Amino acid sequence: MTAQTTLRNLQGNHACALGAVAAGCRFFAGYPITPSSEVAERMADELPRVGGTFIQMEDEIASMGAVLGASLGGVKAMTATSGPGFSLKQENIGYGIGAEIPCVVVNVMRGGPSTGMPTRPSQGDIMQARWGTHGDHPIIVLAPASVREVHDETIRAFALSERLRVPVIVLFDEVIGHLVESVELATPGSVEQVERKWADATEAGFQPYARTDDMVPPMPRPGDGLRCHTTGLTHAEGGFPTQDPTTVVRVMGRLLGKLDHHAAAIESFERIDCDDAEVLVVAVGIAARAAAAAVSDARRRGVKAGLFRPITLWPFPEIAFKAAAAASRRILVPEMNAGQLVLEIERLCGDAGKVDGLNRIDGEAITPDEILTKILAGEGEPS
Repeated sequence: MTAQTTLRNLQGNHACALGAVAAGCRFFAGYPITPSSEVAERMADELPRVGGTFIQMEDEIASMGAVLGASLGGVKAMTATSGPGFSLKQENIGYGIGAEIPCVVVNVMRGGPSTGMPTRPSQGDIMQARWGTHGDHPIIVLAPASVREVHDETIRAFALSERLRVPVIVLFDEVIGHLVESVELATPGSVEQVERKWADATEAGFQPYARTDDMVPPMPRPGDGLRCHTTGLTHAEGGFPTQDPTTVVRVMGRLLGKLDHHAAAIESFERIDCDDAEVLVVAVGIAARAAAAAVSDARRRGVKAGLFRPITLWPFPEIAFKAAAAASRRILVPEMNAGQLVLEIERLCGDAGKVDGLNRIDGEAITPDEILTKILAGEGEPS
């Protein structure tokens, strides 16, 4: 059935909240922080309309804890924050990963470190989103680049989180968060509701972290009477802590491998003029929108440029990127930080000399002209 749609004039942060509610989110815990506060404000308005719960906690640490508790109670749950708050949430994000608790965490990026530039855009949390919590861990990070995508990727974040029992990060910069666009959105009642896999309450000898064919163990529904020990300690299939090396390898192998097992469902990306691109631009968020304009301008000047935009930022869509980069002589990575995504591109290329970065750390967005100038300079053309 085709989803019904409505045309809206909408801000990115508000689109995130509406996407969450459409996906079935019924619990939000957060703490106000620029430039993500509009997500919480809209959730405070929308959740009571659908029988949901909004709570402002005393800080970001407590907010993340409340979200995990609500999810363990069987409710789809989300929080939203920005750089400093994202840092504070990291220990509890790690707990959510280790205990395999579905939830969605929105991070609207601003300049840092510390309190940095609260009202200015940045893309400085790209690597923190992947490696912010300690230890080896799986994580999904989605990086929308438009108001419509913020809405749709928030819905997809809930679907992936519920299916795979993993926290999902929705990561976008301040410009995308405060951008207002006219968008056509699916009406909430027409959005597919993805639910987690619940355990059979009659199952004898239930193990809450048992290995299954799809690598995702079913969750016990509260009140069904199934015994489940939930801990952040490394645990065996029964849920109780273990340091037995053989057991740790087995259970961590499943945890670390489950995203690879579902890679086709997780990965998403956009390719623009990549088939014959000799200069490939790789970018996310507002930098990717500037890059799309620059690539179009470069083509008009006779330079074969293309854009590869990872929508799923982590796990990075490696195979698709390598295919897009196969014919390129140069790769340019514009990003609003001192150089983070460029490190992943260098790793995948195996030839750092082929990769060039373009960086801004001054709280301003990279412009199409800046990217075009860099493309043309590398081709020996005047800027």
